[in-house]
Amino acid sequence: MWDFDEYEKLRPYDAETFAQPTGGFRCHESPEQYCCGWAVTHTSRGNEFDLLALRIHWPDDGIPEAKMALFSSGAEAADHGQAAIHAPSVAATVAIERVLRKRSRSAEP
Repeated sequence: MWDFDEYEKLRPYDAETFAQPTGGFRCHESPEQYCCGWAVTHTSRGNEFDLLALRIHWPDDGIPEAKMALFSSGAEAADHGQAAIHAPSVAATVAIERVLRKRSRSAEP
């Protein structure tokens, strides 16, 4: 659903906390928020893998519960997304169109 490089941004968050990026991974649908899948996946892997970005800045409204099944790691999510990047499924195409419509509405004055 995203560009190859967007998926690559997920991989460094699989490292132990001290070796992770300090910036959070933003939601593609609501960029003012952290990505729910990123946050939930990485807050359930054990303390040595807690997200450094969330230790630095925990969102005021916390982390929402996941509404769907999530990947077990950033690498797993990246591999899945990159596997069909040149031939997206119908479901991915629909999701892309939904995000593009939402973004175009939010960009209007």
